[in-house]
Parts: sequence; structure tokens; C-alpha cells
Amino acid sequence: MAAPNSTTFSHLSFVLVGIPGLEPWHPWISIPFALMYTAAVLGNCGLLLLIATQRRLHEPMFIFLSMLAVADVLLSTCTVPNTLAIFWFGPKAISFSACLTQVFFVHFVFVAESGVLLAMGFDRYVAVCDPLRYTTVLTNEKIGKIATAIVIRSFCVIVPFVFLLKRLPFCASNIIPHSYCEHIGVARLACADITINIWYGLAVPILSVVLDVVFIAVSYVLILRAVFKLPTKDAQRKTLSTCGSHVCIILLFYVPAFFTFFSHRFGQNIPKHIHILLADLYVLVPPMLNPIVYGMKTKQLREQVSCVLSRKGNWC
Repeated sequence: MAAPNSTTFSHLSFVLVGIPGLEPWHPWISIPFALMYTAAVLGNCGLLLLIATQRRLHEPMFIFLSMLAVADVLLSTCTVPNTLAIFWFGPKAISFSACLTQVFFVHFVFVAESGVLLAMGFDRYVAVCDPLRYTTVLTNEKIGKIATAIVIRSFCVIVPFVFLLKRLPFCASNIIPHSYCEHIGVARLACADITINIWYGLAVPILSVVLDVVFIAVSYVLILRAVFKLPTKDAQRKTLSTCGSHVCIILLFYVPAFFTFFSHRFGQNIPKHIHILLADLYVLVPPMLNPIVYGMKTKQLREQVSCVLSRKGNWC
């Protein structure tokens, strides 16, 4: 590799070091990480298999839930195996193209999952506020269009990250103090102005994810208004219970996401290893807990699991 003495020099590879400052603890940290990753993959794949094979679960709510499960598996799988390899075998070299690919998929799945949560909020809004038109509003064709729109939006807002990084020269260190490649972490290694990267990195969550949160909040304001118009407390409780699992998933996704986002950019007093550890846990904990939350709080899922475990799944 040529010496980094030219402003146009760019590294052909980078080195991921895991969690800086916690290197002696990497083997121990890998144990809960491996267990959580296994639970996330098995839980979400089991949920997908259950929804695919049980005819009673072929409803809009569970179709959106299957989309969420796919996003969770992709989010954890594009980061965690690489992280575990670093924990077990030490710092790992990654080619520039592979790093860009990981940047794309990490951010793409994040925006896509936010879009799925918005779609699930719309599903709950129609189910509570306009139940008589539920099956006509959320047909399979319209759900397919929603899924396509989510993928296209995510691709369009994230693919510029790749080109913004590809244009930069990297003539200093090629050590990435992280467990996986992410946009700003890679951009900060460049020996060039990264103002555009910083502002676009701020614009993406504001114009996509924050807007999703706003629309979800509006849907729940309308849902609550409809619920409080119901004649009895029991009816109100039952209606709200149908939204409980979705609210839990929203909190699991957005609270750590925004905490990680703002602490990474504005929490200069927070130690670096805390930033990286939070980012690693973010791609693990929500994917692991989402199937558990829906399994515990959704009666139809519990019933179908009981039927399958009792070997009567075909007749449930």
C-alpha cells in the first residue's frame, strides 16, 4: 500500500477494533452478545414460520409484524457476526467496499424498520377508528404497495451515504474505533471536509424517522380519542390492549435509537466505549425482545403457539 503522503490517497481497507477500552473484556462480552443474537434470530425466524404456516395469522397486523421480523434479522445479522468475530479473534480488517456495504445496510434497515412501525401504527388506527372498513382498506395489494414504498424510501435516503463516503480521501488512520462500519464513524477518518456528511447524517433521521414518530403520535392521538368515546371501561381496556404490543415495540426501537443518536453527536463527556457499547446493544436488544413482546401481549399468537406445541397446528 502506498504511503499516505498524498491528499488523494485512500485506504483500501479499514480495521475494526470492537469496543475501544474494553478489549480485555471482549471474550466475556461476547457471551451475552452471542446468546442475544441467537435468541433474536431464532425468535424472529420462529415468528416468521408461525405466521407463514398458520392461516389465522394471515391478517394485516401479522403481515406487518413479519416485515418487522425480517428487518430485525437483517439488522442484527449485518452487524453482530462481525462484532463477535472481533471479540473472539481480535481487530478485523474490512475492505472499503465491504465497509460501504455495511454502512448502507445498517442505515437502510434502520429507516425501513421505522417505516414498518409507521405502517403498523396506521394498521392500529384503521382497526380502532374505522373497524368496518379494515379489510377493505388494508388489502394484500395495498399492503404490498406499502412495503414497496418503505423499501424505495429507505433506499433513496440511504444510498447517498455510500457516495458521500466514496468521494472522501482517507490519508490518515484506517482504524475504526467501532464494532461495525457506520456513516459518521467512517467519515471522521477522512482527511477532507465532511460538513455535507454531517448535515446529511442529521437530515436523514429528522426528515424520515422523526416524521415517522410524528405520524405515529398523531395516529395514537386519534386512537385514544376513539377509545374514550367507547361506552364502557371494559371496551376501552380491550381496545387499548390491542395496541399495547405496538406501543412497547415503538418504545424499544425509538428510545434507544434517539439516545444513541444524540449521545453520539452531542454527548462529548460520555466515554467512547459507552457510545460503542450502546450502538452494539441497539442492534441486538430490540430484535431479541420484539418477538417476546408480541408473543406475550398478543392473544392470537399465544393461541397459535399453543396449538403448534400441542401438535394441532393444522386445525387451529
